[in-house]
Amino acid sequence: MRLLRILAIVALSTTSCLAANLTGNWLAATPLPDGTQRKAYFDLKQQDSKITGHIRVTQFYYTLTESTGTSESFTVTGTLQDGKTLRRVIYEGKLVGDELHMTTRRRPDAPLTELVAHKVPEGEGAIPARIEPPPLHKVPYNSLAKTPPMGWNSWNKFAGRVDDATVRKIADAMASNGMKEAGYVYINIDDTWEGEKRDANGNITTNKKFPDMKALADYVHSKGLKLGIYSSPGPNTCAGYEGSYGHEEQDAKTFAAWGIDYLKYDWCGARNIYTEQEMQPIYQKMGDALQASGRPIVYSLCQYGLNEVWKWGPDVGGNLWRTTGDIRDAWDSMTKIAFNQDQLAPFAAPGHWNDPDMLEIGNGGMTETEYRTHLSLWSMLAAPLIAGNDLRDMSPAIHEILINKEVIAIDQDRDGKQATRISKSGDQEIWARPLAGGAYAVALFNRAKEDAKMTIKWSDIGIAGKPAKARELWSHSDVKISGSDYSTTVPGHGVVMLRTSQK
Repeated sequence: MRLLRILAIVALSTTSCLAANLTGNWLAATPLPDGTQRKAYFDLKQQDSKITGHIRVTQFYYTLTESTGTSESFTVTGTLQDGKTLRRVIYEGKLVGDELHMTTRRRPDAPLTELVAHKVPEGEGAIPARIEPPPLHKVPYNSLAKTPPMGWNSWNKFAGRVDDATVRKIADAMASNGMKEAGYVYINIDDTWEGEKRDANGNITTNKKFPDMKALADYVHSKGLKLGIYSSPGPNTCAGYEGSYGHEEQDAKTFAAWGIDYLKYDWCGARNIYTEQEMQPIYQKMGDALQASGRPIVYSLCQYGLNEVWKWGPDVGGNLWRTTGDIRDAWDSMTKIAFNQDQLAPFAAPGHWNDPDMLEIGNGGMTETEYRTHLSLWSMLAAPLIAGNDLRDMSPAIHEILINKEVIAIDQDRDGKQATRISKSGDQEIWARPLAGGAYAVALFNRAKEDAKMTIKWSDIGIAGKPAKARELWSHSDVKISGSDYSTTVPGHGVVMLRTSQK
């Protein structure tokens, strides 16, 4: 009897130890207002006090590199090399019955987020099997975007809060406040419109924020505008929603049936399956699919300037391609991006544009002077002008900046030649671009905080003597030219932008 008691105690102890082991595939699913769930998978293996495995959150796939503690109290650290950035996540938690209770912070200064995870079948949430990239070929030009696209994108202001009602109101504003007349026509929905699952036939669906995408497109079209949408070549988008991986042709046909006019295609989740060197054939797949959809759709490649996309963007059917990482609504971010575009000028041409990311004008992080510099830089670069503020509620000054038709005319010049740097002296830079009909656009940029006197020599841009005419595009005034150069005072963080002609 005593032996039986001992064996029973040992058995109970063994069962308890096994139950307390963290080994397994765990899912923490957080309900979102749009009816979907933000899912985090924890594929863990525990041996004594060592915990190994992976964490998958949205499009990020972290490898556990550090762990301390046991099931009663543990801390795990996951890392991911994301280009030049080492991403790091830390979770603390404990096993409570058959639940994993954890806390984490999205940022060091963010409040704690509490998660409860449950075991799910092995393999659930795993990265899908790799589909081999197709052989390379040249996708024909779609005859779109002969000047840089102009419009609005939801992400900078609304991120995951964008919905059908907001898009309709933005379309109303764009159609009535002079922006449409100034050239802005695309209303682009960024990430978080997608449903949690595809339907029984594999078609991508919308979540409850967008109950009827076709009806929304019809509404936008009724305003004389066009509707854009967002997806990713990976299984998940940046925010963790359904991507187009393995469904490229099907999704392109769905977009066409809805009446979509513009697709932003964001690399994101594809990085867990493909290398940067495989970007070209992966983007080619969607380029082919859009061509076969039967509808003209502008194709925007969003891959952060990786793998010298400007050299192959046109070959995959791209009309524009990101040349940098994401912009922030800050002077340092905006200028770091813009003033590093000089070497890319040869790759811009009608139908194919370098894209230094969306405009931040009106979002509050820069001064009005800095926002004028922002639009001037993008226009000199022949860049897409995609506003990112709340068009329903902007000051007269911001509105005036965004609809400056004389500056926009530089951006939209039919020859599509991007500006290059003519001279640089400390914080002062002069850029110029040739325009159709023999004219030139010249921009004097003062990156310093204090005002500065700047001089442009006309010979530096190939004008013998002096131009016949010159006009300053922010003051909307003609400038008197009296010699072989022109001097003016440029405000700190400001610009003087000229259009010159020989006629």
